Amino acid sequence: MYSEDFERGHPQERNTEDVYSKPVRAGKRTYFFDVKATKGNNDFYLTITESKRRQERDGSFTYDKHKIFLYKEDFEKFAEGLEDAVSFIRARLLKDAPEESGHSGNDVTFDEF
Repeated sequence: MYSEDFERGHPQERNTEDVYSKPVRAGKRTYFFDVKATKGNNDFYLTITESKRRQERDGSFTYDKHKIFLYKEDFEKFAEGLEDAVSFIRARLLKDAPEESGHSGNDVTFDEF
């Protein structure tokens, strides 16, 4: 269950099954790419969660999370938009920055789903 369900006063169980999960740590943030099955396990969708650790005034830690749901019919357009945006940044703002090893920069695909 998600904390926002409790905050709204009506907790609901989300009936999905986790199929695959890939965490990506990037500095102060962690991104989670989670493949989930729909209720009848007859279809998959992707959730992308950004999690950032924050320290509260009392010294305790909390996590800010932002999540998007991506459905298979949107994979291609999402991948195209992401690739275009990353290419724009690389071409105009990171002209002198070296490419990360092992990645061509234009290798965003969702073919494995």
